Amino acid sequence: MPIRNIDDITRLKKINAALISRVERSMDQQGNAFSLFQTAINLESRVRTRTEELRSTLRRLEESNIDLVAAKENAERANLSKTRFLAAASHDILQPLNAAHLSVSALSEVQANEEGRKLVRQVERSLETMEDLLHTLLDISKLDAGVIEPEITDVALEPLFFSLKSDFQPLAEQKGLKLKFLPGNAVVRSDRTLLRRILQNIVSNAIRYTRAGGVLVGVRHRGNIVRVDVVDTGCGIPESQREAVFEEFHRGTASADTDFAGGGLGLGLSIVRRMTNALGHPIAFSSVVGRGTAFHLDVPAAAVSFAEAGALAAEPERPRGYGLFGTRVLLVENDTEVLEAMTTLLERWQCTVKSATSTEQSLDALGDRAWIPDIVIADQHLDDGDLGSITIASVRNYLDRAVPALIVTGDGSASLARDARAAGVELMRKPVKPAQLRALMAHLLA
Repeated sequence: MPIRNIDDITRLKKINAALISRVERSMDQQGNAFSLFQTAINLESRVRTRTEELRSTLRRLEESNIDLVAAKENAERANLSKTRFLAAASHDILQPLNAAHLSVSALSEVQANEEGRKLVRQVERSLETMEDLLHTLLDISKLDAGVIEPEITDVALEPLFFSLKSDFQPLAEQKGLKLKFLPGNAVVRSDRTLLRRILQNIVSNAIRYTRAGGVLVGVRHRGNIVRVDVVDTGCGIPESQREAVFEEFHRGTASADTDFAGGGLGLGLSIVRRMTNALGHPIAFSSVVGRGTAFHLDVPAAAVSFAEAGALAAEPERPRGYGLFGTRVLLVENDTEVLEAMTTLLERWQCTVKSATSTEQSLDALGDRAWIPDIVIADQHLDDGDLGSITIASVRNYLDRAVPALIVTGDGSASLARDARAAGVELMRKPVKPAQLRALMAHLLA
């Protein structure tokens, strides 16, 4: 019996040990599962926290981006408002300069000695420099505001080159430079006025930065493209400045001729870049310091030949000289200073002047049928929305005849130019150069 009890005890101990081992294993498994559960909970909490932090960061970034976009839009609107204001205000900006030009021209007519004439010429040169700078700044504003719309036509390069040579030959001779233009009977598709301004600015820079040698302007045909090259033997452009030459107010530092008329602010090539972009004419240049620079402008070739564009190439010279004695002029101008200066100038030319400030006053001035104007000179933008073009049409209708007419304006819009051409009215930009005004009047009265 005792032995059996010992065996039972031993067996019970084994069973107990097995049960304890199983319980321990079960507890270990439960502990591991609980640990994994706790770990999963901790990870989920961390993920949730990081997600919230990420969402908060994204919200802050979105708010910052909204603020940046709003600030950018405000800056763009302010810049556009500025450029539109300058473009629209060009008439008022140029009015005082126009009056000064006319007054100085009248003053030159009464100078009796060389000293007085010399002082008048100095004032005229200063006014011309101011005029060039104002026109340049206004051009930049108009191009930035998108108010200049190119008028693409067939443009013969020969008369264009002839005109540029006439402008720059005296300056080149003054510096002892050779100036050569080789148009090669080329006809291109471009805006005549913008293309002339582009080449004018490039040639002006070429002469300014060339002290010896000369400047050559020529053309090469490349399939449907005409490449206009402006090559000089000037100081050249360093590699470090090649990206900056088209920026505003950038001026070359080597061998610049600071006494060259009409320059000095470094705006010429900035205007060139804007105009070439507006026209879609690619421009590039190559340069060697100390040897010179070559600008290359690619312009689409016109479908017509030079012979077919003969009318474009044969713009007649307008007659020069006075020929205005006794001419009856109806002058329409709302600015008192300009009106007085223009009247004084016309009377110095022995013209008879009747003045008005509006369409209504112009028709009142024609009440006396014994006085019929030989020519009408009208400012375009008068008071209270009245327009010089309306005045001219009303005068012609009242007199039942197409009286020669000239609009004098600071408005450079293409629409006004088209309307003036359609009405058979000449257009002259302010500020008026008296010699050009006199020649144009003589031409219209011939």
